[in-house]
Amino acid sequence: MKKKIGIMLLFIMIALSSCANKQEKKEIIRIGHNQSQNHPTHLGLLAFEEYIEKNLGDKYDVQVFPSELLGSQTDMVQLTQTGAINYCVASNAILETFDDIYEIFNLPYLFSSTESYHHVMNDKSITSDIYNSTADAGFRAVTWLDAGSRSFYTKDVKIEKPEDLKGLKIRVQQSPTNVEMMKLFGASASPMGFGEVYTALQSGIIDGAENNEMSLTDNGHGEVCKYYSYDMHQMVPDILIGNTSFIDNMSEEEKKVFEKGYEILNEVQMKEWVKAVENAKDKAQNDLKVEFNYPDQQAFKDTVAPLTKKVLDKNKKLIPYYEKIEEYNKKYPAKEG
Repeated sequence: MKKKIGIMLLFIMIALSSCANKQEKKEIIRIGHNQSQNHPTHLGLLAFEEYIEKNLGDKYDVQVFPSELLGSQTDMVQLTQTGAINYCVASNAILETFDDIYEIFNLPYLFSSTESYHHVMNDKSITSDIYNSTADAGFRAVTWLDAGSRSFYTKDVKIEKPEDLKGLKIRVQQSPTNVEMMKLFGASASPMGFGEVYTALQSGIIDGAENNEMSLTDNGHGEVCKYYSYDMHQMVPDILIGNTSFIDNMSEEEKKVFEKGYEILNEVQMKEWVKAVENAKDKAQNDLKVEFNYPDQQAFKDTVAPLTKKVLDKNKKLIPYYEKIEEYNKKYPAKEG
């Protein structure tokens, strides 16, 4: 019902803005995402909105819709495909279902460190072909957003070693790679949309989930889950995607402005991310009484190592990207402690 109402509201807004647009002679640019108005992603998108309107405000009116106002991420990706909205923030897991080249970023323990992760995502020789892989599906990626590292958080069981996950029902993103990862850990994977997780935790449908620290506070999961274990099994970017026709129909001058806007979005979001994670961890520990623990990562890495080999053996086109990422991993290894 929530999704239907959201989509109905979207088309009402489109109709109303179309009428207003005839008077203002401005094109409405709609951007949707599933985070709150305090989230770094929203703050980054507001900086993008400000830059575009400052430079192209006579033509474009940028409107950012947070908190799944335009539907779930899956809904928003479909709306971006059709051009009903211009952009949305999509999880890598959803994009994997459109082109399996995105499997590369879902591999567990792909990056040795945050530094390696950031350098890879800023290397266009790695990302350009991946970003353009979905152009025929109606959208392409335009930039990445930091979503930190993903770790397990649970209601009743503290995860200190891989065996602690056995038998637990854990929410994962809707990705075949993530489901397979949970099988190796001995847990039962429960794929579902992010907006459904709080209720599922509260009602006991699932025993826990895996995500970054922001989920505990910004989405309230720390009200239910009292153990957060830094196994850091993934560093998966969120991706801003744009409608192919909208992007291709821009003039060259407009494309340059938008490219700069994407850079500003990325810079602001990353800067805000660092502050937000620090604040989230402080609030989770002191206000929500969440216990953070730091298990030995090597045991977790060893458990899911067969998944990387399996995916690379099956999807050979990932190998060149994986090899380039390994070069960055050697250059930027994990720091001691």
